[in-house]
Order: sequence, then C-alpha cells, then structure tokens
Amino acid sequence: MKKRDVLNLIRYHSEHNDAAFREEAYNIAKDFDATGDSQLASYILALLSDANTFVPQSDSGDFSSEFLRKETVVQHALPLPEAITQDVQGILNAIGNHAGLHKFLFQGPAGTGKTETVKQITSIMKRELYVVDFSTVVDSRLGQTAKNIVKLFDELDSFTQPEQVVVLFDEIDALAMDRVDSRDVREMGRATSTLLKELDNMSDRLVLFATTNLFKEFDNALIRRFDAVIDFGRYTREDLLDIANAIMRDYANQFHFVGKNLRLFRKIMALMRRLPYPGDLKNVIRTAIAFSKPGDEYDYLRRLYTAVVPNGERTVGDIEALRNQGFTVREIEVLTGVSRSTVSRGLKEADDE
Repeated sequence: MKKRDVLNLIRYHSEHNDAAFREEAYNIAKDFDATGDSQLASYILALLSDANTFVPQSDSGDFSSEFLRKETVVQHALPLPEAITQDVQGILNAIGNHAGLHKFLFQGPAGTGKTETVKQITSIMKRELYVVDFSTVVDSRLGQTAKNIVKLFDELDSFTQPEQVVVLFDEIDALAMDRVDSRDVREMGRATSTLLKELDNMSDRLVLFATTNLFKEFDNALIRRFDAVIDFGRYTREDLLDIANAIMRDYANQFHFVGKNLRLFRKIMALMRRLPYPGDLKNVIRTAIAFSKPGDEYDYLRRLYTAVVPNGERTVGDIEALRNQGFTVREIEVLTGVSRSTVSRGLKEADDE
C-alpha cells in the first residue's frame, strides 16, 4: 500500500464520495492479498461488507437541523428472537396499513439490538433516518431545555414529506431521566412536561421510535405517549446460542480463511456461564476472528475458547479437561493442535492410571 492510497482514502472520505472510497479500499485489500497478507485483505473486505449501506433518495429537500443528524441506514441487523421479530413485523404492518400507530418505544438492556432494529425497519420502509442529538437539546440554562424541545418538534413539523422519514430518540432517558440527577429537578420537570405535550401534538404522518435502558424508572405518563412498547430483553439462553451461530455463519462467509466448524463453535459458546446480548456477542466473535493467526483456520476457535470459558487459558491445552467438557477427540485436536492419535493415546493413558 502506497502513501497515495491513504491520501486518496482521506480525500474521498472528506468529499463524502462513498463510491470512490469503497473502490479505493477494495484496491488496498487486493494489494494486501497479492503480497500474501490474505487475512488483512479479508478483514478489510469484511468491514466493507459490514458497512454496506442503503441510502434512500431524499425527498425532504436540503433539510438542515440544529438538533437532528441524518444517520446511515444499515441493511445488516442483529438477529432477533422470534418473539421480538413478530413484534417488529407487527410494527411494519401497522405503519404500512396506516393503522394510526406511529410512536414506538424499544426498551431493554444494552446490546439487545434496539437501535439496529430501528435502522433495519427504516431500511425496509425505504425511508430516511434522523436521530435526535440530545447533547444539543439539553441545556444548563434555566428554561432553555424546554425551549429546545419545542424547537426540535418544530423542526420535525417542517418535513415536507414526513412519510419518507423516521425519527429516532435514541436513549431517550438522556432527556426524560435527567430530572433524577439534575441539581434543578424543577427545570427537568418542565422539560419533561414539554416533551409530553409535544409528543401529544406530533403529526401522525411522522414515525417516531425511542429507545431506553431505564424503562423501570420511566413515569407512566411518558409510557402512555407511545402506541406500543417492545421489550428487547426476551432472550433465552437458546436464543443467544442460535444468534451466536448466525453471527458466526455471517463472519465465516466474510472471512474466507476461517475454518467452518459451527458445531465446535456452539459447544464453546455453551460453556459460557452467562451469554452476553447480541451486540457484545458480535464483538467477542469478531475480535477472536480478527486477531487469529494467518494461515491457521482454527486459531479463532482457540482464541474464543480462552476468551469465554472460565479458566480457558489453563484448560485449552489440557486434553483430559477438554474431554470432561464434552469435546470429542477431533475437537480436542482442533483446540490443542495435537494430532488425534496423540490425543487418543493421552486419554487412554489417563484412563489407565
């Protein structure tokens, strides 16, 4: 890779020239592959694939905002359990059939896919996504936050074609819950009252989503302003194992140097005492793959084992401990790098003692 390639990347990024940026990045990946660094080439290609975006044509004119930022809409969302998937389908049906439902609250722990699901819904509906920047809304000056909320909703009313827009109040607790920690409770009380009033008066032509991790702390008055509340905390352990498998399949298709052994992968993940939610699952799996050794198709499984299994760094080389965890001779060979014949002989000697 030459200095010119890096400069081109920076220039295309600053010019918002996505097509040229991606083409330059693909060329860099090809250069790495040609020089023998196929792992890094695959990683770049995977990042480009993961960043695949859908940008609908704007029908809102040259809209500029003090409080809203336009967000890129992704095509690849985190997998969801069936119960939540059905609720999302219900939302799409309600909006598509003009059922009068247009304000939705997604609540649940961090990493459960709330924000990514809003982006996916926006993509499916072929709309533009605008996210409220709460750092510009909340103001320390007396009465200013409430005034900013009014101005924000005035901006929402200014969309000429609201049917082509989705608005996201991501982590709405940044506004609705600040009253708990604020030195001036009355000030945040005024802001919350203003928010409730503006939500009541919002046009039903505009679709609004909000997300929160602090649903239990919400006032019922705020909850009632939403037409539906979707609980994103409904993951069983089997759901999370299935989702981990789905994430792994996606990465296996992107990283061609990865040895596909989903059965062993699932066994490793099942040894976790507590499976994380999809957002963290994705990070754990991606890190194990990205930092695996070039030319070693199963190194990511060893890295994953040591990262997620209690005392994994100690037991990854202990063939008897691995057998006691339910791994077959072939799977122990993969995890230890020791041949099957040597594994079998070692286990037999351990049984004979």
